[in-house]
Order: sequence, then C-alpha cells, then structure tokens
Amino acid sequence: MLKILPFSILLIYSSGLAAQEAKQNALEISGFAEVYYQYDGNNPERNTRPGFIYSHHRNNEVNINLAFIKAGYATGRLRANLALATGTYMNANYAEEPGVLKNIYEADIGVKISRHKNLWIDAGVFPSHIGFESAVVKDNWTVTRSMAAENSPYFETGAKISYTTDNGKWLLSALLVNGWQRIQQRDGNSSPSFGHQLSYTPNKHLLINSSSFIGSDQPDSSRQMRYFHNLYGIYKINNQWAVRASFDIGAEQKAKGSSACNTWYTTVLIARYSPTEKFRMAVRGEYYRDRNGVKIATGTRHGFQTFGYSLNADYQVLPNLVWSTEIKNLSSKDAIFEHRAAANSRNSTSIATSMAINF
Repeated sequence: MLKILPFSILLIYSSGLAAQEAKQNALEISGFAEVYYQYDGNNPERNTRPGFIYSHHRNNEVNINLAFIKAGYATGRLRANLALATGTYMNANYAEEPGVLKNIYEADIGVKISRHKNLWIDAGVFPSHIGFESAVVKDNWTVTRSMAAENSPYFETGAKISYTTDNGKWLLSALLVNGWQRIQQRDGNSSPSFGHQLSYTPNKHLLINSSSFIGSDQPDSSRQMRYFHNLYGIYKINNQWAVRASFDIGAEQKAKGSSACNTWYTTVLIARYSPTEKFRMAVRGEYYRDRNGVKIATGTRHGFQTFGYSLNADYQVLPNLVWSTEIKNLSSKDAIFEHRAAANSRNSTSIATSMAINF
C-alpha cells in the first residue's frame, strides 16, 4: 500500500494539471485595431462623412475606426465571447445605446443542446446575421463598407438557434432580436423582432446565403412593421480571382396599421484579384435606392438614389498586419453631399488608407 500511494498522488496531480491545461486551452485572448486616414474632396464643414456612413466616417484626420480586446471560451458543449471596443465605428453605430453598453462589441454565450448533432442556442450581443461585410477590415475586400452594409445591422442582441449539417454544407438559424441593430430595446417598443439565416456551401468555391429581418424599430404607439431580405453569394473562381454579389430589399409600413409600404433596395458587386499572396486588389460597384427615405432621408426631390464605385489595394506587410488603400466615388441623383466651399454637390470622391493589426 505504501508503494502504491505515491503513484496515486502523482496520478491525481497529473489529472489536475491536465484539467487546468484544458481550461487554459479553451480560453483564447485576441485583439484587433485599425487606424485610418480619410480625405473627402468636398471637405465637409464638420469633418464628417455623409450621415449614411458609419464606418471610417471622420474626414481629414488620423483616427481609430475600431479597436477591441476579446476573450473567447470554447469547449465541445459551451462557447462564450466578450469583446470591449472603442473607435469612431463604435461612436457612430452605438450612439443610441446608454452608458457602458456603448463599448460592448460582443457578449454572448452559446450551449450545444444536442449530443450528436451540431445544434446550438446562443444569446447575447453578437455580429449580425445579415450581409457579407463586417466591422473588421481584415474580413472585407475594401477599406470602407458598401452602402448596403452601412445601412443594415452590424450587430444584434437576442437569441438564436442554429443547426449545421454533419457535412458542413448547410447552416440554418432562427433569431429573436431586440430590434434593428440595438442592444437595448427602444423605449416604448414591446414587440420582439425575428430573423432567419440559411447558408449553403456546396464546395470550397461557392457560398450562397439568405437572411431576413421582420419587426418594428418604433414605439408601440407608432409601430411600423419592417420586412427586409438580404441575398448574397461568394464565388472563388481560382486562387487569384473571386467575386461577391448581394441584393437587399426592404419594405416598411407607411403608417401604423397601413397596408401600404415604402420600399428600398440596394445591390453590390465586388471582384477581387490576388496576383501574389501578399498583394490584392478589388473593385466594387454598388447602387442604393431609397426614394421615400426609410433608411436614408435626404429631404430632396428624388430621395436617395446613389451609385458608387471604388478601387482598393491591400498589402500584407506582416502575417497579422495589413495596409489597405481605397479610392471611392459616390454619385447621387440630387445634390446631397455637403461641400465646405460651395453649394451641395451630387458627387463625393474620397480616399481612405488604413493599417490594421490582429493578435
């Protein structure tokens, strides 16, 4: 017995170390930061880009678009994320959130509810299920975001149930959220909003995604139902060429209880060329039409009807450091762009450059 005891103690001690190491491996600390400079040829008076732009929206100054520190925890049955952030992106997109909620980039917990199937329930603040562009520049093909991405949710708060097939080709999610890009439900609004996501990846070259939002972002006294659908596809032609395309359409009741709706739609096409592993180029074309000002109000005769195109170049300076530059032009049917030295203009030409690091 005396000879066996030391071995037993060693076994228990080793098991404890293994459990501790497993917990440490389950916890991952990461971070991201993007510094940018942008110049708009109209040089608007308040050094702010047009009101429908929420990322990289400061003009003629060096600033931080987004910087966050994130803790992620994941095991076979449990996952959780907490990310606190700052930057001009946070200032613009979280303007209506109170207090410390303005700095919550992500805070969610997920539980796998099936022993044998990839079925999860997640709740909290998490990235939006709509669109192929995120707030993190390294995940995108251009420095700035499309008009479609800027005027649909970047984040959402609520709960979702999601299922991924065993072969990884299908993802299906159903969501219950606190309105259109909100952490805290709007005062006076007691109705939840709903959404879905359906993604199909038949092979390593193609992804097709359908996402929706149904709900109201108004107080109960003036509730106007909003119906929105996003459809996009990503196709990797080969190691050098790839394309992304999307089409969004939305409708909102003209008044509470009305059968008539105001509609808007937008489309985006991006082509990317990667001649080397470190250097990439992308060209984007886009159009946004919102005559009735549901999402973008102009107060002009034709409302918001705007074309955009841009040319982007990325250089991977280091494995975790990328330098990106983009030249962009927006052209509207009405003179909606503020000009410092003249009357409003129908055009806005800008150049933006950014350095982004992740760790």
